[in-house]
Amino acid sequence: MSVTIYHNPDCGTSRNTLAMIRQSGTEPVVIEYLKTPPSRDRLKELVSAMGIPVRALLREKGTPYKELSLADPKWTDDELLDFMMAHPILINRPIVVTAKGTRLCRPSEAVIDLLDNPPGRFVKEDGEVVEAK
Repeated sequence: MSVTIYHNPDCGTSRNTLAMIRQSGTEPVVIEYLKTPPSRDRLKELVSAMGIPVRALLREKGTPYKELSLADPKWTDDELLDFMMAHPILINRPIVVTAKGTRLCRPSEAVIDLLDNPPGRFVKEDGEVVEAK
């Protein structure tokens, strides 16, 4: 199975998700989206595949979200995409793409349903134990 993760190595959730994918026996395509952001069209495809509003992909913490007044409902989806293109840190992560679907994996265990061979038990960086059902 082909797996792609839009990853930020500085993010614990992203690191845990990547580790779960690898523990499942799959070596994913890892796209460090801050170094290689998705194109605008690709970002639109990802949002559509996830079935979420563009606004739901915005990250607030550690980003210019507040300074740009992105909570204001005046911004259209196209404008929000423009902000994410200008400031890729605004793209929430990790996004995982597999044949089973595309998902924003927050929390990291959301990746389990996307994997063919999910790990039966996984211990997150913070010590939390995740049991695949």
